[in-house]
Amino acid sequence: MGPLNGLRIVEVRGIGPGPYAGMLFADMGADVIVVERAAEPSGVAPPAAHDTNMRGKRSIALNLKTPEGVEILLKLLESSDAVFEGFRPGVAERLGFGPDVCLARNPKLVYGRVTGWGQSGALSHSAGHDINYIALTGVLAAIGPSDKPSLPLNIIGDYAGGSLFLVIGMLAALLAAKQSGMGQVVDAAITDGSAHLMSLFHTLAPLGLWQSERNANLLDGAAPFYDVYETADDKYISIGSIEPQFFRLLLELLEMDTALIALQHDRSAWPQLRDEIASKIKKRTQAEWRDVLEGTDVCFAPVLDMTEASKHPHHQDRRTYIDVGGVVQPAPAPRFSESPTTQPEPPHSEGADTRSVLASLGLSVEQINAALATGVAFE
Repeated sequence: MGPLNGLRIVEVRGIGPGPYAGMLFADMGADVIVVERAAEPSGVAPPAAHDTNMRGKRSIALNLKTPEGVEILLKLLESSDAVFEGFRPGVAERLGFGPDVCLARNPKLVYGRVTGWGQSGALSHSAGHDINYIALTGVLAAIGPSDKPSLPLNIIGDYAGGSLFLVIGMLAALLAAKQSGMGQVVDAAITDGSAHLMSLFHTLAPLGLWQSERNANLLDGAAPFYDVYETADDKYISIGSIEPQFFRLLLELLEMDTALIALQHDRSAWPQLRDEIASKIKKRTQAEWRDVLEGTDVCFAPVLDMTEASKHPHHQDRRTYIDVGGVVQPAPAPRFSESPTTQPEPPHSEGADTRSVLASLGLSVEQINAALATGVAFE
């Protein structure tokens, strides 16, 4: 059932990093109960039944703008290990379920908060999105061609800087609560996490090994042996031959003069070296280069789209992608030897589990029907 089997985690549904963090908890075996905040989808997040990030979770729908709806949430938290939300600072407090109220009901509760700017700071109450958070932390400025930064989807900010740091922080707090019996608040800011992800480059810069200009460094596309090249069929391959023995092998398999190994770190020779490599690669298709380079120590992979990726033999061998409810999607990760995860259930629609969850809290059929009839809860 996964290493988190036995934990109950409540997710107050939002957009961005929250649903993905909840999916990670559910994939690892936690009983994740999503609290929908209205009878209808927000229009920003996809409908829950079609949202991969909702897989493996149960769903209840409450009107958290009513005291009765908040009371049901608080009752649920009394028997839960953790809760998390992604509101702007102060919103949960105004609605009546801020950390102080929740921890008073359950002192062992871990209360996770994931926001763009964090719970404090000059921008903490401002609106923002992934692009803004990574812009403020040096991430966006470092990615792309020399003339303009490129957008790395919302993976680095929302999911790496937000979701993953929220999950790490909540798991650490859950371990601490197990030892101390005391819960706490986890403040996961996407700006904090994104800044943290730049740690390597804060190491390299003082050593003179990283320049602030884009496309001027080893890992940002400037080096001809660490880049993407176009093939004869207008597709692409990736080359990462950083180590000299790997670069030598690349030269051999491209049928180039291995004496060029002496120019690998001569930046003045990089433009010419790039042109020669590009010319060679452009003469064959992506499939032909896979026959030559895949599985060697060149450090090679074809550049695949999502559909192509799911069909690659390596991913098929490892079952990296699975079918959940007719939708091909990534399998749970990472993998555990003694407490393996199971196939996730397809996502439930908003409020699909309202009745069963309320019943598990001890509400009678009459009380549940009354909550549904008065708009306190939905199904």
